[in-house]
Amino acid sequence: MTTDTISPQAIPALGMGTFRLKDDDAYNAVRLALDAGYRHIDTAQIYGNEAQVGKAIADSGIARSDIFLTTKVWLDNLGADKFIPSVNDSLQALQTEYVDLLLIHWPTQADGVPMSEYLAELNKTKTQGLARKIGVSNFTVAQLQEAINILGVDNIATNQIEVHPYLQNTTLRRFMKQQGIQPTAYMPLAVGKVLKDPVLQDISNRTGHPIPQVVLRWILNKGMATIPMSTKKHNLESNLAAQHIHLSPDDVALIDGLDCGERIANPSFAPVWD
Repeated sequence: MTTDTISPQAIPALGMGTFRLKDDDAYNAVRLALDAGYRHIDTAQIYGNEAQVGKAIADSGIARSDIFLTTKVWLDNLGADKFIPSVNDSLQALQTEYVDLLLIHWPTQADGVPMSEYLAELNKTKTQGLARKIGVSNFTVAQLQEAINILGVDNIATNQIEVHPYLQNTTLRRFMKQQGIQPTAYMPLAVGKVLKDPVLQDISNRTGHPIPQVVLRWILNKGMATIPMSTKKHNLESNLAAQHIHLSPDDVALIDGLDCGERIANPSFAPVWD
C-alpha cells in the first residue's frame, strides 16, 4: 500500500466540502460534519454559503483554533481594488478574523486580471493575518510554475484540483510532487458516478468497505487532502472513517486503471488543461 504522505503540519487530510449547499442545507451539513469529528471545512465566495458555514461553526461550540477553514476568492474579486475588501466580507460572513487557507478559485484568462496583481493581493492577506496559508485552485502546470515564480513555492500551500478515479491528473500531480506542493482533491466521488462502477463495487464487496470509503482511501494513499460533500450523517461519518481503512497494492492498482481523463468541472473560463 502506498503510504499517506500528508504531514500533521499540512492541510488536514480529510475535510468537508460545501459546494452546491445552500441556506439551511449548508448550515445543517456543517453542523453534522463538525459533530461527526470533521475539523476541516471548505467553502468559497461563489458558493453563497459563507454565512451559513460561519454560523454553523460559531454554534458548534468548537474552538475556532481547532477548525481548519478554507475559502476561495472568486474571479470578479481578483482586481487589486476588490480583492482585500472581498476577503474582509468573507471573514465577516464566516464570523472569524482569519481563514486557515485562502485560495484563488480559478486562474484568469489571458485578458483578465494579471496573475502578478492578484497573487500580490493574495500574499497581502497572509502578511496582514487575514489568512494563515494561501494557495490556488484549478491551476495548470504552466500556471502553477508562474505562480511559483511570483510567490515562491513555500507560499503555495496547495493547488485544489479535480481528482477522482476517472480523472487522476497525473501530469499535474507529478509536477506538484516535484515542487513539494500538496494537492487537494475536489469532487473525489465524481458526483456519485463511482457508486455504479463495477471495479469499485468488486473492491467494496471483497473488503467490506463502502465504495466512497474505498475511493477516499485511494486518494489519501496518493498523499492528497480531499473534501467530499454530504448532507447525511451516516455518509459523513462513513467518509471520515476512510482514514482508518487499508487498501492492498492490487486494489490501488485497479483503481489507478480507471483513469480515462473524464473531467466534470470544465466551465467556459477554465484554462487549457494539461
